[in-house]
Amino acid sequence: MRELASAYSQRVPGLDAHSLILGLDGIELKYMPMGERDGAYDPEHHVILINSKVRPERQRFTLAHEISHALLLDDDDLLSDIHDAFEGERLEEVIESLCNVGAASLLMPQSLMNEMTQRFGYTGRTLAELARRADVSHSTALYALAEQTPQPTLYTVCAVSRQEQEEAAGALKALSVRVFGASPGVKYSIRPGTVIPDDHPIARALDTGFEMSEQSYVPFRSGRRMPAYVVAYPARGFAVTASFTFHDLKEENG
Repeated sequence: MRELASAYSQRVPGLDAHSLILGLDGIELKYMPMGERDGAYDPEHHVILINSKVRPERQRFTLAHEISHALLLDDDDLLSDIHDAFEGERLEEVIESLCNVGAASLLMPQSLMNEMTQRFGYTGRTLAELARRADVSHSTALYALAEQTPQPTLYTVCAVSRQEQEEAAGALKALSVRVFGASPGVKYSIRPGTVIPDDHPIARALDTGFEMSEQSYVPFRSGRRMPAYVVAYPARGFAVTASFTFHDLKEENG
């Protein structure tokens, strides 16, 4: 799927919505209200539909996702292999996952991923810079970066709720985990809604507006503090992207 997406990205003049659709001959792009759905690809009528009511960055990812559906349907060998290996609901889940992989590969080319990781490593700052440069959500960048991270690492996007942002200045704010992801092989997770302690590097990055890089811990909801090297980077608005690298995870698991 990555190969299909990479080859497609070489055929289009750019990665904006207008340019992305140009690689599909005869396919029309339409924006319209779609309720709960973000988008759809209708091969019979040669059209990709995008929900006009969602955020622009979500629209762009959805377009890349639906383009990936079109690429997958045109690749008989890959499609046949998938249908041979899966069926029913599991088949649909695998197809959706593959199209998410394709979308991420379209919007975040390997050349960009390499540039960001060479400059900033596999860190919370890389996550923020990747989202900014590719013009994708932090969640999209997180999953793409986590998938390619070679060392045991947990990533999070933490934020203050919109309601708390709108409260009067000086009101107490609750910085909490919104999204998490992990590199291959890491079984630990930090659940969305987990509150970040005020003395944690993530909280200090939000308060000061500066990147924090130091030996610290993962603030699990249970209260357990697992040692990890933390890089916390203040991102858009009231958000912080962070990485937790477990240098001794192999020893602990072994």
